[in-house]
Amino acid sequence: MKSSSANQPINSRDDLLDCLRSGARPREEWGIGLETEKLVLDAASGEAAGYARIRELLAQLEGTAGWQGIYDGEALIGLQGKRSSVTLEPGGQLELSGRLCCDLHCNRRDLLRYVKQVSEVAPQLGLCLVGFGIQPFTPLEKIDWLPKKRYGVMGPYMLKTGDMGQRMMKQTAGTQVNLDYLDAADCVRKLRLLQWLAPVFYALFANSPLLDGVDSGFLAVRGEIWSRTDNDRCGLIPAFMQEGASLDDYVDYALATPVYFLQRGETLIDMTDRRISFSDFLEQGAKGEIACLDDWELHLSTLFPEVRLRPQLELRTADSLPPDLALAVAALVKGLFYDEAALAQTESLLNGLSVPARLEFYRDSWRLGLRARFGDACLLDLARELVAEARLGLKRQHQQGHNADDETTFLDPLEPILRSGKTLAEQVLEGWQGGQQDKFSHLQRLCDYSFARQG
Repeated sequence: MKSSSANQPINSRDDLLDCLRSGARPREEWGIGLETEKLVLDAASGEAAGYARIRELLAQLEGTAGWQGIYDGEALIGLQGKRSSVTLEPGGQLELSGRLCCDLHCNRRDLLRYVKQVSEVAPQLGLCLVGFGIQPFTPLEKIDWLPKKRYGVMGPYMLKTGDMGQRMMKQTAGTQVNLDYLDAADCVRKLRLLQWLAPVFYALFANSPLLDGVDSGFLAVRGEIWSRTDNDRCGLIPAFMQEGASLDDYVDYALATPVYFLQRGETLIDMTDRRISFSDFLEQGAKGEIACLDDWELHLSTLFPEVRLRPQLELRTADSLPPDLALAVAALVKGLFYDEAALAQTESLLNGLSVPARLEFYRDSWRLGLRARFGDACLLDLARELVAEARLGLKRQHQQGHNADDETTFLDPLEPILRSGKTLAEQVLEGWQGGQQDKFSHLQRLCDYSFARQG
């Protein structure tokens, strides 16, 4: 069998672990990365915009403000900046992968600079951007596939692994936060706690209550859709639901997961017809290829658990949100996870549930939101305690000199939700009345991504 000369062969399990360990940073270098997906909709109807119109949006931004086009063959599929990138998800959802920032004020500047640029172009094309977790009206079959080679492999495979994988790809949008860790032990500690907190992030940031334009019965239907996408690579990682896990467990999880594809130069090699695990590929090779470190890194990017390691930690739970609430997701993570006292207190608050109870809590969170039960209490009470603790954590970080400016104001958009117990999803449902134009106008008032609204 042959090996790609562009890739370094995998010589031992330590090579796989070293890839994960490479994300460790000293405390003074920790940052927060915010990734925001938005729906690109027709500004008149609220229907999903087709690829041709979204391509034109990218084309008009290409060459301005430092943006350079990213192409898959002839298809324009994104923009690369100096420290940030704009990419398209399978159904045309627009994602900003913001720069890794030392403080939340930097995250905000990065996000609003991008929003301003997009907002100057989108209306000219009859488009608008909405921070909402699910397509409000357009059914699956009427949404274009992004012409990207990897989606030509993933789309058909999703039909074999669950009944909602293609909905996940084309109809949903989320918010991700990337965070740092000190060493392997700190990484595992944070990964486990982030998994425990997944229900809180589903509930507090619930913003996907619809399916094909009607009430889905879930406040965060993205959670239900992900749970029915691919059990091999989505959801919670069992080994990290309790004490005693290590990075070896993440390696085992990734090794057991089937390989989607290999990249050899410009060629994508479809591996889904073999349904071969990375472990078997590593031991036996396949299709004339042997496993290399680039294959491992690509494989890690095709795992979609609630918390992913590649090699920074990535929390993937929250729905797509308007900018102020997207920044609140990052603020909650930073407040709880970058201050030792807040981290320890969060662990104390989340301790005590059995694994079956945690799984029930997890499933209830995307259906019931803040009304879900956490032991003898409700999730709303837990969320209030966690946000209060995050405020203290951000204050201490400021006092200790980790942040030049106070960041607690980034949690302020959560206060109306915590006072009322009413999530953004429930606010959407309350006004989901009248004709499609009435519903769309209501959605825009709550979730529009215009710069003017956030300025």
